Amino acid sequence: MVDGTARSGCAALASRDEALQRLRTVADAVLYEGYLLYPYRRSSPKNRVRWQFGVLTPREWAEANGPVPPGVSGSVDSWYQQTECLLRASGDARLRVTVRYLQLQRKQMEQSTGDGLHRPVEALETGADVHLTFDEAVPREAEIDVPLARLLQGPHRTALGSPGGSATEHLGGGAGRVVRRRDPVHAVTTVRAARIRDEGDGTALYRLRVRTENSGASPGGAGVPRAEALRHALMATHTLICGAGTEFVSLIEPPEGDEEHARACRNLFTFPVLGGDEGRGDAVLSAPIILPDHPRVAPESPGDLHDAAEIDEILSLRTLLLTDEEKREARATDQRAADILDRVESMPPEMFARLHGAIRSLEPVTRGPGPAAPPPAGTRHPLPWWQEGGDEGLSPTTDSVLVDGVPVAAGSAVRLRPAGRGADAQDMFLAGRTARVAAVFHDVDGSTHLAVTLDDDPAAELNAWYGRYFYFRPHELEPPAPARDEGAPDGRP
Repeated sequence: MVDGTARSGCAALASRDEALQRLRTVADAVLYEGYLLYPYRRSSPKNRVRWQFGVLTPREWAEANGPVPPGVSGSVDSWYQQTECLLRASGDARLRVTVRYLQLQRKQMEQSTGDGLHRPVEALETGADVHLTFDEAVPREAEIDVPLARLLQGPHRTALGSPGGSATEHLGGGAGRVVRRRDPVHAVTTVRAARIRDEGDGTALYRLRVRTENSGASPGGAGVPRAEALRHALMATHTLICGAGTEFVSLIEPPEGDEEHARACRNLFTFPVLGGDEGRGDAVLSAPIILPDHPRVAPESPGDLHDAAEIDEILSLRTLLLTDEEKREARATDQRAADILDRVESMPPEMFARLHGAIRSLEPVTRGPGPAAPPPAGTRHPLPWWQEGGDEGLSPTTDSVLVDGVPVAAGSAVRLRPAGRGADAQDMFLAGRTARVAAVFHDVDGSTHLAVTLDDDPAAELNAWYGRYFYFRPHELEPPAPARDEGAPDGRP
C-alpha cells in the first residue's frame, strides 16, 4: 500500500503508539472514501462519476474549468491544497509530514484476435468469470522529515509524485489479457514555519504551513475532459503531520489565549484535526473531509466499505441482498469490491450483532446527597443531552419561550413570519398565516423550535393526532396582538 520500500516516520511512530495507529486507520478510510460505492458495480450511476474528494489536477485544467472560492472542504477539483496548524515545540524539534493520495490506473481488458494481437474491449469472459474495463487507483505516499529550525530559515520544497508505467496480466485459456496503465503524476510540497511567541518554558508557539501543488502539465491542454485530466491528478489527497518534541493545538477548540491565532490559520480545500488520544496533540490529520478532533474508526467495523459516512450494518445487509448477477458484476468491476463481498458473505452472526449498535458516550451521573432539584421549566439541563438526565426538566407541552418579549407556549396563537434566509422553501408559502403552538422543543445544539398547526388547515386536528407539525424558530413568529378594550375607540384603557 505504501509507495516505496520503507515505512514512513509517522508509520514507525504509529507502530509504537496505538493512538497514532488508529489515526492512520482513519487516514486509510479517507484515502478510499467514495472509491467505489454500493452496489459496487461499474454500471451503477453513482460509480460513473468518481473521485470527489481531495482532487488536485494540473493547474491549467483546474483554472480553466470552473475555479471555485477556496474553502476548507475538498469536494471540488483544485490544483493545490494548503494546511495551516499551530504547534508548541522545542528548539530541537523535528517534523514528519506525510502526503498521501491515489494515482489513477486504467484497467483495460484486451481480447485476443487469434493472430497474436489484441483489441480493447469493455468486458471479457473466461469460463465462469467475467472481467470489466475499469479505472482503479494505486495508493501513494511521500514523507518529508525536516528539523523545525530549518523551516524557520525559509520554505522547504520537496518534489513528489509517481511515475507512469504499465503491467500486463494474461488470462487463462488464451482469451485475452489485462493491461494496467498509469500516467505520471508530478507534484511539489512546500513546508514552512513561523514563530508566533515564546512560551517561557523552552518552547514556542509556531504556525506550520504545508502546501501541496500539482506541478504537472495537462496533456492535450485545458480543454480535455475531466476523465483525461484525472490521469495526471492526485486524488483523495491528505496529509499526516507528527514529530518529536512537538504538541499540536486544536483549531476547533483552541486553548485560551490561542483563539486569535487559530482563526488566522488559512486552510484551503482541507482541514486539520488532532489525532491520537483525547487531551493530547501528538499528530494532525489534514483531510479534504471535515472531521472532529481525535477521529476514530468504530472498533466494531469489519473493514472498509468505501463509505465512512454510512452505517456498516445497513450497508453489509444490503450487500448480502444483491442478486447473483449483481455480485458477479461487482466482482468483475474491481478487486476491492470482490474483497468486500467475500468479507460480508463470510461474516458470522455475532459480527452482525456487534454492528447493531453501541453507546460509548454515556457516563455515570454524580449527584449530591438528597433529591436533585429540577431546573426551571424551559431551561436546558447542564448535562449534555446524550447523558442520563440530560433532558430532565424539559417538557415540550408546558415549556415556554419568549417571542418579542411575550411568553409563548403550547396553545398560544401566533402569526408565521419565515426568515428570508435559511428557511425551507415551503415555509415561505405560509408567511402571514396564523397558527397555534403545539409544543416547544429544545434542540441538542441549544436552539429552539416551535411545532405549530395552521388555523385554516382542515386537517389540523388530524395532523396533530398524528404528530405532524410545521416547525419554526422563535424569531420567525409574531406573538398574538394584545387584547384591546372595546370601550376605548383608540384601544387605550
